[in-house]
Amino acid sequence: MKKWRQVNPRTRQLPWRSLPLLPAAMVAKRIIPCLDVADGRVVKGVNFVGLRDAGDPVELACRYSASGADELVFLDIAASHQGRATLVELVRRTAEAVTIPFTVGGGISSVEGITELLRAGADKVSLNSSAVRDPALVARGAERFGCQCIVVAIDARARDNGQPGWDVYVKGGRENTGLDAVAWARQVVALGAGEILLTSMDGDGTQAGYALGLTRAVADAVDVPVIASGGAGCIDHIAVALDAGPAGGHASAALLASLLHDGLLTVEQIKADLLRRGLNLRPLASGC
Repeated sequence: MKKWRQVNPRTRQLPWRSLPLLPAAMVAKRIIPCLDVADGRVVKGVNFVGLRDAGDPVELACRYSASGADELVFLDIAASHQGRATLVELVRRTAEAVTIPFTVGGGISSVEGITELLRAGADKVSLNSSAVRDPALVARGAERFGCQCIVVAIDARARDNGQPGWDVYVKGGRENTGLDAVAWARQVVALGAGEILLTSMDGDGTQAGYALGLTRAVADAVDVPVIASGGAGCIDHIAVALDAGPAGGHASAALLASLLHDGLLTVEQIKADLLRRGLNLRPLASGC
């Protein structure tokens, strides 16, 4: 078992519970492959529909871990609307195979569910539909395990009624909650979320670029890291999403799926290019 996953024998607590959160500006930017899983396979679609098979999750996790990815995100996208528990055994197998931290989400609706996934080997858990249904779950999870372990995933789409802003969707993007994405991000951070995983439903799978307005608005509204998700089509898209300048997305990390799963780019290529541009990233290991 990795050292950061071992329980303190005196307190019976996971070690990160006592670790302070660092300001987002002090943390190196991260490149994070996303493994969306349904029925035990990695899948990818466009705008949350038209899912296609993209490979074995453990195999892909190992590949990305070895290639220099900073973290992984593993989401059981079928669990929330089909009422199934997250695939704990798959989480355990993945945790045993990779050497970097990863987040797992999908169908988590209780502190007991969070505990089970962390014990199985996840470093963080991601709450989405369950946080909307029961916002106090964010607070209970943060109190029990620390803010560092609690990620709130927000799936947002631009309003189509001519009004500015973005609405929060749940149940795999099928249900509009009517919540404002920026206000919801502020609320969950106040409850104890240590990170926001922000997906633009308009950009998901399109490879047309991240939703910079959305990402920037949320990142500027909260004091925790924001992971940009949905729309990466090239390294320029990633660079501008991570850019802290007026036109950038102000994100702390970029989530990638199609670009990597389809072999269009590798983690090594992306990080080498971004490092040449002067972005603050964890350097690639020698030989990568």
